Amino acid sequence: MKIYTKTGDDGTTGLIGNKRVKKSNPRIATYGMVDELNASIGIILSSKLGKDIRDLLTKIQNDLFVVGADLANPNLSNKSNRVTSDMVLFLEKAIDRLEEKLSPITFFILPGGDLVVSQVHLARAICRRAEINVVNLSEVDKINNECLVYMNRLSDLLFVIARTINKRKKISDVAWKK
Repeated sequence: MKIYTKTGDDGTTGLIGNKRVKKSNPRIATYGMVDELNASIGIILSSKLGKDIRDLLTKIQNDLFVVGADLANPNLSNKSNRVTSDMVLFLEKAIDRLEEKLSPITFFILPGGDLVVSQVHLARAICRRAEINVVNLSEVDKINNECLVYMNRLSDLLFVIARTINKRKKISDVAWKK
């Protein structure tokens, strides 16, 4: 099978269920942003990380494929490859597990510290932008709301992962100075 099909040469692409839409459609932009987030996590995974963080990010990459598939399927009665509350719960448990080893935040934290931490913060910012796209999509089309909850929770987890990596490398969080 060839990678190119030529079916998108007219500026359209196929959704799950064979419906074709313009590549500028908000649904396409939204799952494209999720794909960008996944690629940024791939960059993070090219760094030296603890096994727990590596395993967590690898699971998130796999789950982001589910998010993308969910967003690519406008037929909500089709229940395959949908984001679930269990996926959100997994993120919440990971946040709780990592946060219990961090000191409470008493200031705003700037992205930085170690290079990989900056990359995690960049992924968090991409995640926030993807979340905004999910909200925008939900305003013009019906979606599985768990996608929105998942993206919101994932940005929180990426923030906690960044703090965790800095702590493990004995690098202080970078405080915002007014």
